[in-house]
Amino acid sequence: MITNKEYIKANIRLEELLKLINDDDFSLDEELIIVSDIIEKYEEIHFPIGLPSLKDVIELRMFEMKLKQKDLALLLDTSASRISEIFKGKRDITLSIAKGLYKKLNIDSDIILQ
Repeated sequence: MITNKEYIKANIRLEELLKLINDDDFSLDEELIIVSDIIEKYEEIHFPIGLPSLKDVIELRMFEMKLKQKDLALLLDTSASRISEIFKGKRDITLSIAKGLYKKLNIDSDIILQ
């Protein structure tokens, strides 16, 4: 188990290493990996980050693709009212909508299936 003190020390060392590393010198790469692993392991335990909600990811994709709900409905071959119900939590997504989200909006299956 990595302590808070070790975590802080690893972060300080990481900042130092990042200032020293350049593209031609690989001598510090191994230490950089070790320090990064310490930080990652500590953060996985103390600062876990879960998956974003499906609704949030769909809304992000809609923003990125400049889609409105009716455009999304057309893209997913469903009705705008069904999309609205999904967003409000009144209806679950169907298999066909899940496939469309994966293929047409490039949403990770882990997020769709959560």
